[in-house]
Amino acid sequence: MPDLTLMIEAAGALSAAGGLGYAKARAPRVFWSLVGLPVARVRFAATYRSTMDVCGLTVQPSRLRAFMVRNVARRQDVQPVPPKVRRVRGSSTGMRAILRLPAGLEPADVAAASERLRHAWGVHSVHVVEVKPGFVELRMTGYDVLRRVKMPRRLPRKLSGPMVVPVALREDGTAFVRDYKKIPHGLTLGANQSGKSMFQRNLITGLAKLPVGLIGIDCKRGVEQRGYAPRLSALATTPDEASSLLEVLVREMEERFDTLSAHGVSDLWDLPTKLRPVPLVVLVDEVAELFLTAVKKDEERRDQMVMRLVRLAQMARAVGIYLEVCGQRFGSELGKGATMLRAQLTGRVVHRVNDKQTADMGLGDIAPDAVLAVTTIPPDRPGVAVAGDASGGWSRIRTPEMTAAEAVAICREYAHMTPDIEALAPFRPVVRTTPAPASPLAKPAPVTS
Repeated sequence: MPDLTLMIEAAGALSAAGGLGYAKARAPRVFWSLVGLPVARVRFAATYRSTMDVCGLTVQPSRLRAFMVRNVARRQDVQPVPPKVRRVRGSSTGMRAILRLPAGLEPADVAAASERLRHAWGVHSVHVVEVKPGFVELRMTGYDVLRRVKMPRRLPRKLSGPMVVPVALREDGTAFVRDYKKIPHGLTLGANQSGKSMFQRNLITGLAKLPVGLIGIDCKRGVEQRGYAPRLSALATTPDEASSLLEVLVREMEERFDTLSAHGVSDLWDLPTKLRPVPLVVLVDEVAELFLTAVKKDEERRDQMVMRLVRLAQMARAVGIYLEVCGQRFGSELGKGATMLRAQLTGRVVHRVNDKQTADMGLGDIAPDAVLAVTTIPPDRPGVAVAGDASGGWSRIRTPEMTAAEAVAICREYAHMTPDIEALAPFRPVVRTTPAPASPLAKPAPVTS
């Protein structure tokens, strides 16, 4: 009987160990919640003061504190003061701690020691975010959240809004969103098979669920955006159509400015809801196709398109027209107006590129430190990118996998939300419907012998 009990206990222990090993490899969220988080909480609490001391994140105590320790607490050794922990909370991806910085420390000091903190507490990564003056948040992840991307179920209240689209997952476990009211125009760069199309699918499907008008410019004969036709208010598939469509958009922008002027406001969102025109998002699939010309007679058309794009990028934000430009390269070699247009595209997302110069084109002018991160993206991780903005901040992101069929299905599901805009009616794409298979008029009778 004792031998049987011992065998059952041993089998149970082996099963539990095997289950934890399987969860660590296949279900890292479960393993982290059951094992990783409790261990990390204990290690963080037990070694916090010593870790901060050896990482150089302590300051000498004030004279009043030293006097109180020596005369009230009756201790001669006065310990250095580390940042005070205000709150620690765990999640399914990691752990977060709010720290109050003592006088003499700044967020850059904590950020410089993030790699040492990661090793000291045995977590996958540590990111430092300034919450408000004097307070920083340590965002610790327990595992590689970019290996299998799983978007958060709900967005924080500060990330919600009428023009907010969750697109990817940051490496600190938070959602990367495109907020068009804060960053109206964006540029997405990446080589072939880098995940650039995946990023566009997630963006378009997110926009399809919002009350906005989507305008596609795909000069590759529409091979990328033709499937989104049920949700598109306009689609241009050739440079000639793109030129005409951009001309109409400029006129639409000017009419909207007249509306704002008539009501004495300077922004589309200041208008009453009944009078507010529907926001428009212009999706340019391959921007190089608008710049490159085969013969000299096409240069005039090219210059007109570039001029209209620059005008939209400079002024259209106030009237609710936003640009999403995509391409493999976007430099001065494309021609006149390329750098001027790129300077207006504030939001930058750069996937794996073929050369360092392309990374410089996307992020060198807003976040120089991010250029090195782009060049180290491995080719076996499509969808990984570096996102930056004009504030100088940047982070690694990865979009969840989505097939073209799934994106087309979502666009068809929300086709009823496509606004009817009279000026764009000539460019409204024809939705192709697949005919149902014809049924035979008479059922064949089985042959009997």
